[in-house]
Amino acid sequence: MRGILAPKNYLYSVLILCILFNASCGPSRRTVAVEEGWEIIAERKVNFIKDKDEVIIESRNQFTALRFKVEDRDIRLNGLKVVFDNGDKLEPALDVIIPANKESRVIELAQDGRRIDKIEFQYRTTGSRLVKNIALMALIKSSEISARLP
Repeated sequence: MRGILAPKNYLYSVLILCILFNASCGPSRRTVAVEEGWEIIAERKVNFIKDKDEVIIESRNQFTALRFKVEDRDIRLNGLKVVFDNGDKLEPALDVIIPANKESRVIELAQDGRRIDKIEFQYRTTGSRLVKNIALMALIKSSEISARLP
């Protein structure tokens, strides 16, 4: 038997397809380095269509600080509202461009920590509309983690 259906060629083709399929099904998660004491509470893929997001905080931990990290492209963060569990709100004056692969300034919440119900933030993506998505991460610092650090 000759040609593509020959047993030797057929097995070779199936082996190549299995290898390609297995390689394409590998883990798609990436690792993001975060400083000790900080944790990522939310990650959003932002674009030119939606310019406001809300993150509901399920954790009952107390948090002392908040900041944002941007990947892939610059973003203009122009509004922030942190709603605490007792209904208090923190709305710092904010209108800043966070460069790609950088972090925003640290926004202090409370030295002892406070429980957060939700975080609302408004932003504008900058640059070309051809870029589909930009990764925007919200990071918080837990008062429990901070207490353990030297």
